[in-house]
Amino acid sequence: MRNKRLQNKVSESKLTLPIVSLYAIGIWGLYGLAQEGWWIQFGSFFLSAFLMLVLNNTNALIRIYSRMVSSSFLVLSCTACFLFPFLSEAICQFFFIAVYLILFLTYQDKASAGLTYYGFLCIGLASLCYVHILCYIPFLWLLMLTKLQTLSWRTFLSSLMGAITPYWFAACWLLYKTDFTPLVEHFNPITNIYRPFEFSLLNISQIATISFLFIIAVIGTIHYWQTSYQDKFRIRQLYEIFIWMDSLSFLFFCLQPQHANMLIRLIIINTAPLVAHFIALTQKRITNIIFYLITFVALTLTAYNLWISSSIF
Repeated sequence: MRNKRLQNKVSESKLTLPIVSLYAIGIWGLYGLAQEGWWIQFGSFFLSAFLMLVLNNTNALIRIYSRMVSSSFLVLSCTACFLFPFLSEAICQFFFIAVYLILFLTYQDKASAGLTYYGFLCIGLASLCYVHILCYIPFLWLLMLTKLQTLSWRTFLSSLMGAITPYWFAACWLLYKTDFTPLVEHFNPITNIYRPFEFSLLNISQIATISFLFIIAVIGTIHYWQTSYQDKFRIRQLYEIFIWMDSLSFLFFCLQPQHANMLIRLIIINTAPLVAHFIALTQKRITNIIFYLITFVALTLTAYNLWISSSIF
């Protein structure tokens, strides 16, 4: 029997996730966690990684024992370490993962009004931090119809109620205060549309990170299209959701690059399972070389972003 390549040993090892977690803690420390007191952001980061672990375990996203989904999420998130200080985007990312975790449980169940409500409640809560998340709702409905096969009048109305619920409570409070200005100001940014492809708004770190994520997303997508027949039909549908949501996020990035920081976080969520599937389930010489290259670029990009944006260096 041929010896396993390094990528397979790494992806199947029980030590991978603990080691990567220690690596992520180290990156946070080097970035200035203790000095700046970013403990809430740090907690949200690891809660998001935990939800990615639960998402993988609940849905068996990889057909062998592997913790590569959550490990990939941690490594990719560290490449974008310049996002560590931003609390609203961190909370938004956490809730967006929760949306997947809940909605995936509704697969082929058109009577799952309760779970659908809670899934879109998470969207509503995320939008309190970043209102543009609401733009994803029509596309989630389309994916519920075509991939999850759960869209019905009951689930549609439940999704509306879930997304509106946070604003209903906010409106009640503002009614008590007799001042609806905060609500109006919250929705104003949705109307602020800049010119598409205005990449001059971005810095080098953002451009380098989004380029890296795009390349590995393409690699993961091509690999999945070539090997998807080996997975169960349900898993294929879930990965197609990741692919479509990833593509949509890249499209949003091109059309409105001023939202790069939030979109990078959403792209990481959708790209992590794709690159994890590629690393865990390929074993050719060329894929092992690609694994080395991905690892090298991820570490180099992390070091670069640390160097130019850390509060310590």
